Amino acid sequence: MTRLRGKFIVFDGGEGCGKSTQARMLAEKLAAARLSVVLVRDPGTTHIGEQVREILLNPLHVEMNMRCEMLLYMAARAQMMSESILPALADGKVVLCDRFVSSTLAYQLGGDGLTEHDIRAVAEIALRGRWPDLTVVFDMPVERSIARVKRVKDRIEQRPPEYHEQVRQNYLRQARSDPRWYRLVDADRSPEDVHEDVWKLVSSLASEGEAR
Repeated sequence: MTRLRGKFIVFDGGEGCGKSTQARMLAEKLAAARLSVVLVRDPGTTHIGEQVREILLNPLHVEMNMRCEMLLYMAARAQMMSESILPALADGKVVLCDRFVSSTLAYQLGGDGLTEHDIRAVAEIALRGRWPDLTVVFDMPVERSIARVKRVKDRIEQRPPEYHEQVRQNYLRQARSDPRWYRLVDADRSPEDVHEDVWKLVSSLASEGEAR
């Protein structure tokens, strides 16, 4: 598992898919294996990122344009890359990220005419070219994933089921079109069963070569 040092792993998927739980479970297991792990959330983690997160998820901001939304996510991401992710990777730590550019390619794609090219071009600037080594997408039916969200829903979560179904399809499309860097996991199971699959994927990554 020492070859995981300096690896960047993203956990992503629709609302209520369990990605945050799985990220925490993996962080604990890797720490038990004596690896240094940094767990971050997108948007957020940094002082600036958390303030941007509050703006993005506030249900009162109904007037927010989709291009503004995309750029705010990227701005928070750029700060997190500079302040948290890149230094951690340089130190040989394993970085686990709860959401990332894959979310923008699922949630903002097509809004106000945004294309995949538009999103990736801005992401390249925000990320300084350092893309994840592995993106794990947790997939499950929308009606079941949304039902898992028990707290008051944020601005994004409040969007209609049709929107969230399109988000799911956008995730599936990403995974199909880029199988080298994406892996799909069936999230409609117990956390323990899902974690077993995640551990297999991470173990496979540990046996691969240099970082992306």
